[in-house]
Amino acid sequence: MIAYPKLKVEGVSKFYGDPSAPVVVVDHVDMRLADNEFVALVGASGCGKSTILSIVAGLQKEYQGVVLVDNKEVNGPGRDRGVVFQSYTLMPWLTALENVEFALRATGTPRKERKKLAMDYLALVGLDKFSERYPSQLSGGMKQRVAIARALSYHPKILLMDEPFGALDALTRRHMHELLTALWERHRMTVLFVTHDVEEAIFLSDRVLIMSNQPGRIKEEVVVDLPRPRTHDLLTTPVFTGLQQRVLTSIREESIKLAKLDGLA
Repeated sequence: MIAYPKLKVEGVSKFYGDPSAPVVVVDHVDMRLADNEFVALVGASGCGKSTILSIVAGLQKEYQGVVLVDNKEVNGPGRDRGVVFQSYTLMPWLTALENVEFALRATGTPRKERKKLAMDYLALVGLDKFSERYPSQLSGGMKQRVAIARALSYHPKILLMDEPFGALDALTRRHMHELLTALWERHRMTVLFVTHDVEEAIFLSDRVLIMSNQPGRIKEEVVVDLPRPRTHDLLTTPVFTGLQQRVLTSIREESIKLAKLDGLA
């Protein structure tokens, strides 16, 4: 039996504007993510990280190349991919419980089962006691936990996360890192995680893919060979800081190139 990658991105390019003089955002991007692998995508602002994630999510149709999940082509959004954005995208008129139930309703899950499953997933992220709260009554970290519970509730094959903790304070971010790694280790799935935070990328992932700038391409792969489960004590170890410096240097090289092109260096 041939073992296909869980996610395959092949020759994906995206441009805007007039085809005769296009602005190329990403150019011939190739990625392979294995089953249960956690991969972070990093790079300077504007390099196309979020564009790639949006294409994998099926939210963009106008692009070249192919995206496959379990060797089946992606032609739009689907329940095989859960998405968590930086903005919480919760419906303000629904409680935390109802927000999770809403996602389950689309799967055809019976009403009684929906409520039980929604409560189970809120409990998984530590929010079962806040199930009747509305988003306006929750902190930023709590809102993001509801969004994660909602994304996990329908058992996607792949979890796509676009700067999910970017709006949180440093302490809350660390709590969310530990929560996410604990969830991933307990309920293994493939994760593609977009971030500009190098420390976050290394702490969470098995591999870090670094993108070049204008156009965005996969420039380098860094394997994160650190033991799991991980705690933030790792952040001060020589191995961690060495990996962090390697990724930062690669990103900085791209920023310098871009500055020279713009005549700023």
